[in-house]
Amino acid sequence: MKIIALDVGDKTIGIALSDELMLTAQGLMTIERVGIRKDTSKIIDLIREHNCDTVVIGLPKNLDGSSSIQTDKVYEFKTMLENKMRSLGMKDISVVFQDERFTTLIAERVLIEADVNRKKRKEVIDKQAATLILQGYLDRLRNMNSKND
Repeated sequence: MKIIALDVGDKTIGIALSDELMLTAQGLMTIERVGIRKDTSKIIDLIREHNCDTVVIGLPKNLDGSSSIQTDKVYEFKTMLENKMRSLGMKDISVVFQDERFTTLIAERVLIEADVNRKKRKEVIDKQAATLILQGYLDRLRNMNSKND
């Protein structure tokens, strides 16, 4: 099984996948937002295609941890995705949040350090942010498992 991660924005959704061992995250793609129903259908197609058992959604919060307008939009996206999966009999798939504060900023810095030009950065920033969200989640899982050993 794999884990899929989403960086849900107003215009695009960055998507990343874990490897089979759930050790590393790789950027998969960025999709243009069309509408919440079509967007969630596309995500469900990817979940099935890549045999994922967990969906990690980056939760945008303000620096002080409070919610923002974007936080509410992401909650709405999660609810729509869960309802659609439930109606399709995909009840065993977990949908969880991962704090995404600073991921876009870090992704931007990584791309600048890799000497990626501004136009290309705009094309891949959301995919890179999803990769950071997923890697953070995988690292957290590994830390929790090592404490339980």
